[in-house]
Amino acid sequence: MFYVNGKPQTEIAISDRSFQYGDGCFTTMLVVNGHIQHWALHQQRLEQALSVLQMPLPDWKQVQQWLAIALEPILQASLASSIIRSGLKLHISRGCGGRGYSAIGADTPLITIHTFDYPQHYQAWQTNGIKLGISDLSLGLNPMLAGIKHNNRLEQVLIKSKFAHTCYDDVVVCDINQQVIETSASNLFWIKNNHLYTADLSSCGVTGTMRQQVLPLAQSFNLNVNMANYVLADLLGADEVFISNALHGIVPVVKIDTGNSHLAKKDNPQYCYPIGNQTRQFQERLNS
Repeated sequence: MFYVNGKPQTEIAISDRSFQYGDGCFTTMLVVNGHIQHWALHQQRLEQALSVLQMPLPDWKQVQQWLAIALEPILQASLASSIIRSGLKLHISRGCGGRGYSAIGADTPLITIHTFDYPQHYQAWQTNGIKLGISDLSLGLNPMLAGIKHNNRLEQVLIKSKFAHTCYDDVVVCDINQQVIETSASNLFWIKNNHLYTADLSSCGVTGTMRQQVLPLAQSFNLNVNMANYVLADLLGADEVFISNALHGIVPVVKIDTGNSHLAKKDNPQYCYPIGNQTRQFQERLNS
């Protein structure tokens, strides 16, 4: 079921600016037994995106009422089950109005809310880990929009389409300068000699809500946190590797296949990683 500004709806106007230009932002949330996990972080990321896009903040109390309406069936179903996980997407469009790219006159944002089934394979990912390839498509540099989850996700669509029929669960994505950034849908971390490494996302990439929890938690684990520009060789030399996002939480990476890359080993292009104690610590603290 889709709700648009709190009302059940299956259609939007063709003049909607998110449809026309990708003019808006969104966040995807984990729901456990009808309750959104880490709502405050999702609200914060939406506010950051709306500020960058120069869009007004919604009435958050009203939004929470609309969320409660959308989640009511899940909440009721959870009363008869121990744990029910689902997903929820909150999408904000600038609405209709304006001429061409100009947003003048687009004064009524549209907030679309819908729930979806939790991907069941995520639990196997969390337990057994995943295999990554290396994307041959690179992210462009766009510091003005870096970090936010705006509604134009064409780079991710193309990357996902490219590896959809491979044996990989996801791929490592670099920018046009060959700096490691993320995977197609998750933030990427690795551990080496009690240091936690992750990309500087000031020029591209998405700052995930789970990433915002990993970084301070790492310090409590006595890991030195490093956010900078890294190349594939830095990642491949890791002791442990994991990815994160709001839905699947912390997922270990057990293999990275470099394929035909110049970094491929002569005898075997695959780099293997154990699911180490530090990755399991992050899972124990952060996975719902």
